[in-house]
Amino acid sequence: MTTKLQRIQARPDYVDEVYKVLLDAISDGSLAPGVRITQEEIAEQMHVSRSPVLQALRLLKKDGLVQDAPGRGVLVTPLTVTSISNLYLIRGALDNLAAKMAAERRYQMPAEIISHGRKVSKGKNLRAMIDADMAFHHDIYAASGNPLIAESAQVYWVHLRRAMGMVLQSSAQRQTVWDEHEAIATAIAQGDPVRAGELSDLHTSTAREYLATRLDEFLELGELKV
Repeated sequence: MTTKLQRIQARPDYVDEVYKVLLDAISDGSLAPGVRITQEEIAEQMHVSRSPVLQALRLLKKDGLVQDAPGRGVLVTPLTVTSISNLYLIRGALDNLAAKMAAERRYQMPAEIISHGRKVSKGKNLRAMIDADMAFHHDIYAASGNPLIAESAQVYWVHLRRAMGMVLQSSAQRQTVWDEHEAIATAIAQGDPVRAGELSDLHTSTAREYLATRLDEFLELGELKV
């Protein structure tokens, strides 16, 4: 493993921190699909003992983000067209419902969510781009008034972050993503649930089709590594 992981500050329990660092690295492609990682390498780079690393890897395995590797260590779970398509179909249904319900309430999204998203999309910090994208969608989940939407979506977002990282690695897609976000937010603010739902569906289906088309190319060229 050649990826340089973030060192963690000393504290009694490191499991959550180790988990988050590894999750971020898997999400933005620093730890690419199929890469083998071991407890020893992670513990050495993060300057922690093996015990919290083992527990964090167990959580990642439970989430389906890593899997057993032949011999020592684990592999970052490979991405497939089928897995991504299935994720986006579920996400599409939840996002559609949230957008419609938020529109019925004529929710006004804070302007800084869009402006911040556009700002970070012009930079090089992929994790910041992913966080901004998630903030947009989670704001709509909250605005729907139905907490079960966010709770249901949370199950899938650990995997959606990986797919989102793939989309956002293409600079050509970043502006388009936020143009689509702004259009959805405008329809919600105007109290148009039909339009908000349609735009939400278009947003997720466009991402799904893009990923299905580009996945093989990403993996062959190593574009998932940043």
